[in-house]
Amino acid sequence: MKNELFTAFKVYIFSWLTSLIIFIIGTISAGFTFLESLQYFGNALISLKFIVVIHILYIILYIVFLIFRYFIRLQKKKGFTVMLKHFSLKLFTPTLVLFGIFKFIIIKNSSEDFEYNWIPSIENNSGFSKNLYKVDGKHRGMTVFGWNYNEDNKTAIDDLVRSNIEWVAVVPFFDQEDEETLKMRTPKKVGQWSKRDSIYINAITKLKDRGINIMLKPHLWLRSGWRSNVRQPTSADWDTWFNSYRANMLHYTKMAAKTNVELLCIGTELKSSLLAQPEKWKTLIKEIKTIYKGKLTYAANWDGEYELIDFWNELDYIGIQAYFPLTEGANPDLNTVLSGWDAHVKMLESLSKNHKKPILFTEIGYKSEASATIKPWEWGSVLSILSKQKSDKTQQIAYQALYETLWNKDWFAGTYIWQWNTQSNKENAPTNLDFSPRFKPAGNTIAKWYATDSSN
Repeated sequence: MKNELFTAFKVYIFSWLTSLIIFIIGTISAGFTFLESLQYFGNALISLKFIVVIHILYIILYIVFLIFRYFIRLQKKKGFTVMLKHFSLKLFTPTLVLFGIFKFIIIKNSSEDFEYNWIPSIENNSGFSKNLYKVDGKHRGMTVFGWNYNEDNKTAIDDLVRSNIEWVAVVPFFDQEDEETLKMRTPKKVGQWSKRDSIYINAITKLKDRGINIMLKPHLWLRSGWRSNVRQPTSADWDTWFNSYRANMLHYTKMAAKTNVELLCIGTELKSSLLAQPEKWKTLIKEIKTIYKGKLTYAANWDGEYELIDFWNELDYIGIQAYFPLTEGANPDLNTVLSGWDAHVKMLESLSKNHKKPILFTEIGYKSEASATIKPWEWGSVLSILSKQKSDKTQQIAYQALYETLWNKDWFAGTYIWQWNTQSNKENAPTNLDFSPRFKPAGNTIAKWYATDSSN
């Protein structure tokens, strides 16, 4: 019994070490230093979700260990032939059956009667942005992740240019633990670039070398909860929280000024802060304008947050995170999705007229699944393919309806699609249900509209 407990303990320690190694590799590859990675790991230890994941990993490792040990002991006691027979009956065959069921479900949920005629002629193969923005003022944007620190990102940028993407949202993340955290992580020194900052600066430089415009869009990320629901018990606590936000925002404002980006987003979905401290935001905008001379926006959530903002007149665009619900059912046709835009378009046009500012969709996206237009803001997971129906058709129709409805409106300034990962590959696209339009018919539809001069 003591030996069993000691063995279980060793596997438990191994699972923690494995988690630590994976965590460090992941954070370093994202641009963090080794010491920052250790600090993040330490902070993660107080997260219940993280602890649950560690123990799930432990259970998996321990089960694998027990299975491996069983067959080793069986081989020693009864020989290789008996062990092989038991291995086939008790492990290999059941695993093969389960794998077959798994693949069957994926194939079934990925199958779709949809033929799309790809239009290669609209692609831009010049290697350099056409910059139609100068012609019609439309942002042909994409939110892009997966920038490499040690590479020139040439292939990734080639693909963006080919898809007529002329604006890229570069998104640095800063973070806090949850909705009640008093103070978020801040730079050691505002305007002093870390390795992770250098990734963004390098990406911006390479993109601008190809004629691509930039929206720098810093995001507050919570390990638990949603940034729109940040709450503090007292005004003094709110001041402490906002001071840490201000430090991060001024840091990236200096980055925007240094790299000459064309557009800076000063905040994203921070509804509770807007309600609690509107004057702080106005003061921050004034401070930002002393450092950065480019255009400004704020990314307000689609659910009414834009009505709370009384500083639109200080910005250049009314930014909307445009995850509007468009249909009540799955697998909609084009006319149904077009009809779903009617009420939203009236509201957006009125909002633009009231503030005399153009509307810019700082985010909009649809997953490639049958229910994508019902609640577009909902995230999936890598296991969604087991329970949800993939639909490239629904994703493609959603974008077709978007641009048919809004692209030629003179008050509409364009879109930033959520989202494009430079590390994704074509082989995974047939079973990928996430937001990325890359290697999917929706990507070609976006490229077609981005190639269109809306002023004609």
